Amino acid sequence: MGELETESEKTRSEVASYLRELADQLDGDGDVTLELGGQHVRLNPVNPVTFKLEGESDWSEGDTEAKQSIEFELVWWREARTAEEGALDISTEGE
Repeated sequence: MGELETESEKTRSEVASYLRELADQLDGDGDVTLELGGQHVRLNPVNPVTFKLEGESDWSEGDTEAKQSIEFELVWWREARTAEEGALDISTEGE
């Protein structure tokens, strides 16, 4: 099993541009490349893809702010007979 996750603050416009680029990649038949914290992850989604969408709000009595979030997750299954076949294809910048 492999996982790579990153978090950074961006403007709404920057997030929208990133999601548009991802959508364009998903619309094709080839690989999808994600830039995560200076590393690039190449994935090849296959049909069918399960699309999970979650909206959430967290507020407690006495708080002056409420945390709100939107989470997207895409899940698919690929053939893999070994851990290596199922591993993420990760490269660092410059490779």
